[in-house]
Amino acid sequence: MKPSLIGQLYLIPILCWLLAIGAAQSHAAPSSSPRSTGIIVAVGDSLTAGFGVNEEEAYPAQLEKKLRSAGYDWQVVNAGISGETSSGTLLRVRWVMKLKPDIVILETGANDGLRGIDPAVTRKNMDETIRILKQQNVTVVLAGMKMFRNLGQRYTQGFAANYPGLAKKHDLILIPFFLQGVAGIPSLNQSDGIHPTAEGYRIITDTIYPYARKAIEGNMRQGKE
Repeated sequence: MKPSLIGQLYLIPILCWLLAIGAAQSHAAPSSSPRSTGIIVAVGDSLTAGFGVNEEEAYPAQLEKKLRSAGYDWQVVNAGISGETSSGTLLRVRWVMKLKPDIVILETGANDGLRGIDPAVTRKNMDETIRILKQQNVTVVLAGMKMFRNLGQRYTQGFAANYPGLAKKHDLILIPFFLQGVAGIPSLNQSDGIHPTAEGYRIITDTIYPYARKAIEGNMRQGKE
């Protein structure tokens, strides 16, 4: 039986309402869609390279996975080199630029501290590295580091002060302490007591994640991506 004219007229506004909802949903980006795209280069020493763990367990790989799960279609390149000091980082910063990073997470200086290098020398190397990166319009996220107390209070304080000092000077995003929640905990470190386990890197990734997101969101606001 054919619907009455009144019934057809009654259905018209309902159909229009449903079509309007469908159109709105089709224009709204799904929560899982990428919010932006770009390249993060993780620059650092063995703590970035992932000494003693599988490649997928090092923090750069874990960070990329976490970002993608949140809808950020960003690649995280592991450019860590075991044993590298701040001077080595400075020497290869031009090579890092060949990777075309939008963001660099800079983790360096730990090996300087272990070798007792003057914190002023470390600061100078880091300062120049940051200057070169910023000159190329790269967003820098600086990973803060601390040194063992047995090196003496004067040294450890001078070393630790480099990171907030440089972050303030260059207006950087600062991760207060890269190894927060991991350093000094035997179960989260390998037998050397220095390099994190896979679980240690998971915690480090959680520490870094909000700062990486902040850098990405900043790039989006500036239209860099």
